[in-house]
Amino acid sequence: MVILLIILTIVALGLISCMTPKWGRTPRGEIKGRIETSLNYRDGRFHNQSNEQEISLRSFFEIRRTIRENPTGILRPSLPLPTMKTNLLQIDRNENIMVWIGHASLFIQVDGIRFLVDPVLVTASPFPFINKPFKGTEIYSPDDIPEIDYLLITHDHWDHLDYQAVSRLRNKIGKVICGLGTGEHFRRWKFNPDSIFELDWNESVSLKNNTIIHVLPSQHGSARNFLRMDRTLWVSFMIEAPPSTIFISGDTGYGPHFYNIGKQFSEIDLAIIEFGQWGEAWRHRHIMPDELVKAINNLNPLRCFAYHNSKYTLTQHSWFEPLEIVSELNKQDGLNIITPMIGELIDLNDLSQGFSLWWREIP
Repeated sequence: MVILLIILTIVALGLISCMTPKWGRTPRGEIKGRIETSLNYRDGRFHNQSNEQEISLRSFFEIRRTIRENPTGILRPSLPLPTMKTNLLQIDRNENIMVWIGHASLFIQVDGIRFLVDPVLVTASPFPFINKPFKGTEIYSPDDIPEIDYLLITHDHWDHLDYQAVSRLRNKIGKVICGLGTGEHFRRWKFNPDSIFELDWNESVSLKNNTIIHVLPSQHGSARNFLRMDRTLWVSFMIEAPPSTIFISGDTGYGPHFYNIGKQFSEIDLAIIEFGQWGEAWRHRHIMPDELVKAINNLNPLRCFAYHNSKYTLTQHSWFEPLEIVSELNKQDGLNIITPMIGELIDLNDLSQGFSLWWREIP
């Protein structure tokens, strides 16, 4: 009887928690009608263009168990990571720069327009004991972020959409650009509905200074919890600005969308490609080690940045493996994969800018 009461209490607390704002809400009203007419939506959810893959609760808990059982230094660094905190509040708007805030979070300034991408600055999980960041990586908070013209959200997983962070940044954000359905979370979080642009794959929105944001396919999934899978659309972005064309993959497996995007955009200055947190349990939703070069060659960018690593342990490879793979790939002709530290200033106008092998400082 006691065990039953404990189970019922846990279930009740879980249901109460799921009713709080941080979980967002499913699309409704006008946007629900738009979703139901999307070519990418059927049977009550969005679908990838190829390589469909269901993520099971069993695979998730198996990965979490492996993470708990592995010693520090393999899946998580044994010491704080080296970082280089750039003061974002003091950057001149005329500078074309990017700063990696960690994991998949980016601050980009191009042609006087400021973009913030997938800011996770407070928590990457609904529960504080899950997905703790590596020591030394939490150098930015919402207070360190200046006024932002456009917030770009690739999808609504917790390690890309931080409720606490975007709530604290709400008054600093001009517009939100996201995939179909994701805007419903922001409406629940009291963002101005007129400031939210929700787009389907291969739709675009024109900004000032002849800049265009293209919303493009990725190969992944979405959910704030396992009961509402794939109700919102996961996307990649292309920022097409006069000085620079920048691709942001979001979370994605390798698929034909890379080839199609490379054909559509013949000149890409910087391709930011997800590389980290891969595993056999979700090999079609995250780029595997043998697929990164194929993705880069499909896009043919002048420079590439492999992100989605170095802040959280979400799967079973060592924390430094993505960085070591990138280091080896950089020895190949034609590959220019940059390796900045979290917080290090990246000059978008300087293709020759060099970066250190900073992760090797951790024993």
